[in-house]
Amino acid sequence: MIPAPGETAGQWWEATGHQVARVQAGLGQFEAPKDFFHDVSPDIEATAMTWPHRSPSDRSFTEPWPAKVWPSVPTLVLQGRDDRLFPLAFVRRLARERLGAETIEMPGGHLLALSRPDELARRLAAL
Repeated sequence: MIPAPGETAGQWWEATGHQVARVQAGLGQFEAPKDFFHDVSPDIEATAMTWPHRSPSDRSFTEPWPAKVWPSVPTLVLQGRDDRLFPLAFVRRLARERLGAETIEMPGGHLLALSRPDELARRLAAL
């Protein structure tokens, strides 16, 4: 999620056109945990499902992002091309519009740290 200054996480979904982007990407209704774990090995998914799960606090969805502007630093966005929650074209548009940033893609879905940890680490180190 790339918030706009003053935007809450709750406002973000509609403000970004998230649902329209999912429809344009040919994705149906999001199904958690299926769509989160679609490319994670079954043994890692089973382990992850034993971890305590907490819903985000109401505060995180109601308090606006406090910065007035994004900091003026070089920024890249690394995105899994098979992410079923945040489709690649959607993330590319948001990164360009909100950060003026390039999006670099790699194979994988929403949980790259679980599905491709070694490749993710190599990519991040190279950046």
